[in-house]
Parts: sequence; structure tokens; C-alpha cells
Amino acid sequence: MEKQEKKADEKQKWVNRILKSAKQYHKLCPYFDKRTKMCFLAMGAKCDREGKFEACPVFRGFLERKYEEYKAKNKPLPLDFTDVVLSSV
Repeated sequence: MEKQEKKADEKQKWVNRILKSAKQYHKLCPYFDKRTKMCFLAMGAKCDREGKFEACPVFRGFLERKYEEYKAKNKPLPLDFTDVVLSSV
């Protein structure tokens, strides 16, 4: 039970660190199309947050999936949002 809590806590720390890093580079979500108001992560669905990604469940879910991909392949976790975007896991 403690291992699951520790793993979830580690995951949330990493997700929060990457969110902070993304805020440094982007004012709006990098996966938000201003012209059409669509979210690229939600596969063409309208973004109901108008591009704000601080507490966006879709963007957070994307980062959580990325974390799981890195852990599954035993790759080192990126320390910056740009590393997440540029890496090919």
C-alpha cells in the first residue's frame, strides 16, 4: 500500500514540476488552437478552458501518461517541459 502511495506522490511531483516548467514557456496551452478553439490532446474537441492549462484535466492526464511511458521503458524522467515535447518515448 505504501509503495502505491509513494509512486502516486512521485508522479504528482513530476507532473507539477512539468506544469510549472510549461508555464514558463507558454501563456496558453501549447496544444490549444486559438483560431478554432480546439484542443489537440482531446482529438479535436472544443477546449472549455479557453487554453488555460494550469488545472486542465486533459493536459494533466497527458503528462501522467507521459510519466507512465517513461517509467515503463525505464527511461530517465525529463526535467523540463521542452524535454517532454522533444523526446520520442
